[in-house]
Amino acid sequence: MENSAKPDVVMRNLFHRPSDGDRLRPAPTRRRILVDALVIVLVAAASITLSLWLTPMQEVSTAGQTVAVGVTEPTWSLSGPGQLDLFGQSLPTTIQFDGPIRPRLTLSRITLSEQLTQFAAGKDAAATLEDALIGGWERFFIWQAVIVALTALLLAGAAAGWLRRGWRGTGILLAGSLVLALGVDLGGVMVTAYSAPAKLARIGSLQDLVGGAPAPVLRPVPTNPADVVQRVVVVGDSTAAGLGNQPLPKGTEEDKACGRSRDAFAVDLALVNGWTVTNLACSGATIREGLLDSQSVGDRTIPAQLKDPEVAKAQVVIVSIGANDVQWTSMLELCAISASCSDNAEQAFFQQQLATFSSDYLQLLDQLQLLPSHPAVVINLYYDPVPGSVDCLKQQHITPDKQASLQADLAALNMILGRGAKAADFAVAAPDFTGHGVCTSFPYVQGVNGAAPFHPTSSGQLAIALAVEHALRLR
Repeated sequence: MENSAKPDVVMRNLFHRPSDGDRLRPAPTRRRILVDALVIVLVAAASITLSLWLTPMQEVSTAGQTVAVGVTEPTWSLSGPGQLDLFGQSLPTTIQFDGPIRPRLTLSRITLSEQLTQFAAGKDAAATLEDALIGGWERFFIWQAVIVALTALLLAGAAAGWLRRGWRGTGILLAGSLVLALGVDLGGVMVTAYSAPAKLARIGSLQDLVGGAPAPVLRPVPTNPADVVQRVVVVGDSTAAGLGNQPLPKGTEEDKACGRSRDAFAVDLALVNGWTVTNLACSGATIREGLLDSQSVGDRTIPAQLKDPEVAKAQVVIVSIGANDVQWTSMLELCAISASCSDNAEQAFFQQQLATFSSDYLQLLDQLQLLPSHPAVVINLYYDPVPGSVDCLKQQHITPDKQASLQADLAALNMILGRGAKAADFAVAAPDFTGHGVCTSFPYVQGVNGAAPFHPTSSGQLAIALAVEHALRLR
């Protein structure tokens, strides 16, 4: 049988490039259909992923707190906890949410004292918080759906241009991508969007989300706080107590148990400014056991520092807390005996301590904002005890690498303290011990053989007092 197709005609057909007219013909090949289907699936997936990243978190202000509402990173699991960001720490929520996308809440501001009047009048703060969170969540997903649609159209249009599709082919890609993207978004992502409000309706306070202490009882606030500083109160741990320095000349049994010193920065502030300064700080204090609740020291029970009557009358409250909460002394000891201070186990332990501390710190900030005297509050950051050389710590196995790890951990703690203070509009005091580390000729911290190793000396306490004064002047 004779072949009707000539060789040159066959070659032209093989290498023939379709014209615009060809592309408009309604006879797509199987390969083209598969390419279009693949493009539609990829565009839909990319649109949903990009929308979750591009959609701005929605801010809500209620119950004295400003919270941004958004979503976590997508996961493959069909249920799990949401996320609460407190001062740079990400905490899993106690509530389990349905779907691969879950709520993420970020606390950005605390202004309890400005909104107490409406609550004192009988408004349900918990219900207000629930409504605000649900409203923010719903607004987020309205924006997210809009961005999914726009992104799908944009990506599909770009793909059609790259594939040189005609009007009909472009329309198919646009319509297919839009329908699939919104269908998957509504059917998958919206599982969480529609089920989360019922879960969020259980929230009476942000502490409820992470299993923290209950929210403080709201109280009316006086409208005429004193303008002139006369009464100052210091609360906190051994750093503020002045542990390891000279004892108070007429100290009480409680003063002795807590290690309060005549060299503490509280005494320096009183002498220089003529203030009446009450130092309630106690060695070993944490937020939970020391500031918000009572503390056991030996056979004595020290009352909660924030419940002291002097705190309620103070015009300035200075807070020095956190080291005991994250077990900083244990971290130092572990670092000394370990080959490295940055191994996975140690850092996992420290991150867990920071997460717990950030939740407790939120409770402390709430209580400080609710103090009836509306005091100015100063949050003390922690000094670096080992700036510069660490040659004198060779016998304690502290190397420059370990020094860097310890300083990074300290910076993480100070970051939480600083961000929390900023959220509550409190002042921050940042003592600088540069040039006066433990291995210098004139250290601001006590040596390894001192009464309280790495705690401030009398000179270090004076440096802290100067940092506090500087912070108060900047307010």
